[in-house]
Amino acid sequence: MKVLITDKINEAAGKIIEPVAEVDFLPTMTEDELVQKIGEYDALMVRSQTKVTAKIIDAAKNLKIIGRAGVGVDNIDIDAATQKGIIVVNSPDGNTMAAAEQTIALMLAMARNVAPAVKSTLEGRWDRSKFVGTELYKKTLGIIGFGKIGSHVADVAMALGMKVVVYDPFASKEIVEKAGAEYVENLDNFWGKCDFITVHVPKTKDTLNMINKDTIAKMKQGVRLVNCARGGIINEADLRDAINSGYVAGAAIDVYENEPHIETCPLLDCKGNVVLTPHLGASTKEAQLNVAIDVAEQIKAVLSGGSASSAVNIPSLRPDKLEPVKDYMQIAENSGELAVQVTDGKIKSIEITAQGDLADLDIQPLEVAVLKGALSSTLEGVNYVNAPVIAKKRGIDIISTRSNVKCNYAGLITVKLTTDKDVTTVAGALIAKDIPRIVKINDYGTTIRPERHMLIVPHVNKPSMIAQVAKVIGENGINIGSMNVVQKNDKHATESIMVINVDTEVQNDTLNAIEAIDGVHNPKYVKLTA
Repeated sequence: MKVLITDKINEAAGKIIEPVAEVDFLPTMTEDELVQKIGEYDALMVRSQTKVTAKIIDAAKNLKIIGRAGVGVDNIDIDAATQKGIIVVNSPDGNTMAAAEQTIALMLAMARNVAPAVKSTLEGRWDRSKFVGTELYKKTLGIIGFGKIGSHVADVAMALGMKVVVYDPFASKEIVEKAGAEYVENLDNFWGKCDFITVHVPKTKDTLNMINKDTIAKMKQGVRLVNCARGGIINEADLRDAINSGYVAGAAIDVYENEPHIETCPLLDCKGNVVLTPHLGASTKEAQLNVAIDVAEQIKAVLSGGSASSAVNIPSLRPDKLEPVKDYMQIAENSGELAVQVTDGKIKSIEITAQGDLADLDIQPLEVAVLKGALSSTLEGVNYVNAPVIAKKRGIDIISTRSNVKCNYAGLITVKLTTDKDVTTVAGALIAKDIPRIVKINDYGTTIRPERHMLIVPHVNKPSMIAQVAKVIGENGINIGSMNVVQKNDKHATESIMVINVDTEVQNDTLNAIEAIDGVHNPKYVKLTA
């Protein structure tokens, strides 16, 4: 077997793979050059410079795995690789320590006024009195997001003598307290406890602008903020205003809403203590080495007949299990996504029931698809390989059943999601064997195609409701693609829902305007994978 490594990846990768395959290190090539070469290789390892296109994948006669030495895989045509049965892997954890250390470094730099003090000294001044800082010792650090990076930040902070409080709706109280931190159940009780706050969450519709003028007002005066996660989690204009007013004592920011074009970033106009760095969280020699080693070990495992730990596509599931149910994978994933996004609370259990033809098949791939959909709605980096592991770590019970009760579809998959606050049921099916539809949402029978942008609008069944909702949607420049309006399965029911497919993302202002309509309650915007 032969492995091609390109894009100046650390030579340690080759040494790991050499016991099982011949390794060639070649410079970055053009698409046509790689098309000529790739046919003789069983594995390909790249960084971001090489674009692994469908044309290259089509020319790969023996390729079993493509490894990306890093996190992002946007330079690889994953769909083309999946269709050809090629595993695509990355290294989602290789920069954990680097990002955690960057967080601590920025927090210390901000607390001790390092950046302005350096500038002053280089200009030949001795301004000791201007740069009196604050100690971290005995201060309270609030951590939002207690994954691998957040938990390591907590360990280091506690070693520095800080008290740590954690908000993470997807981490258990037991795990947080075992680590020595205080678990806070809701954000309203979190903000006022913290002298420093750092965020370690993905950028989602729930975390976008999580820190804004309203939440800043709930914090202690003199709080200091750190963001080494994703730009957009902190509203940059609101943070600038809070710093300029003196309410926020300082900020240390490594990520921005419009990277790399930060010329108009509001934080550049801050008059107070800010430390701004150009997304250096993963920029260490060690992190670059770690991602190379991680991906090389996965390539070695796959070529040796094992499995990859961080596959980002479906071929890691055995083809004999996947083939009979492959047509249902997308509707299963969409059902999991929808169930999570229309309910509230922490997931306790997911019950998956197969009916019709599916009752006679091994539905394990569908279980994984449901889990991926449910978890990826709130977490980054979830894939078909790690979804079961993440669910287990978070204490989510997975219940899989088969029902012989007759249904109106060739195959029907029902997802019952139970949280600490609610129970939601979503069912998906294929019509005419290849047309996916959401056919049930709780007590409502629907026939709606799953689309990227959807609105679920529960409402009182009375005249003009559809018109009022449609008017708000239209006034906000959003086009309605289709709509399904249904009552509960009870002829005396007074409640209905609208399930609306729209062309674009729905902002909170629009949702609030819909909810303000008399008779509408708790509308939800749902974003599904294509």
